[in-house]
Amino acid sequence: MKLHIRPETAAEFPAIYELNALAFGQDNESRLVDKLRDTLYYIPELSIVAYAGEYLVGYILLTRLPLKGDDGQDYETLALAPVSVTPALHQMGVGGQLIRHALKEAAALGYESVIVLGHPEYYPKFGFEPASKSGIRTTYEVPDEAFMAVELVPGALNGKAGQVGYPKAFEEVG
Repeated sequence: MKLHIRPETAAEFPAIYELNALAFGQDNESRLVDKLRDTLYYIPELSIVAYAGEYLVGYILLTRLPLKGDDGQDYETLALAPVSVTPALHQMGVGGQLIRHALKEAAALGYESVIVLGHPEYYPKFGFEPASKSGIRTTYEVPDEAFMAVELVPGALNGKAGQVGYPKAFEEVG
């Protein structure tokens, strides 16, 4: 399916809210996106929409994610959350196109890695592996295989074992 993928505009905020609510069957992700837009973690170029013709059919957000290294150093990675696709187009490759585009844009902006808490059978096809392989942890109680990382620059996570600190917005809408 041919998509037009680009950064969101403020005029699209209500439609993105509705898309996220429809895609997830509730509005937690919609509220999360709204809250993250008002933080220093938000990167406008990485809040991305996908259109099929004139219809908004997908959305993805990558935000800054602090990583406190076990070595005492502060590092930065990105969090992927959410990625949403209008339900009528599930299994049509929209999410995959969004993820590939977002990762490419993140690399072009100089970011070196991305973390996702997601389906362990889906994200590995985009290069994600358990974050524990790099010694990266989260405070959330999640299965190891569902907390994943991908290096946009080979070796980017070498020597950066530690714990990510999700922005407060993640806890406020959970």
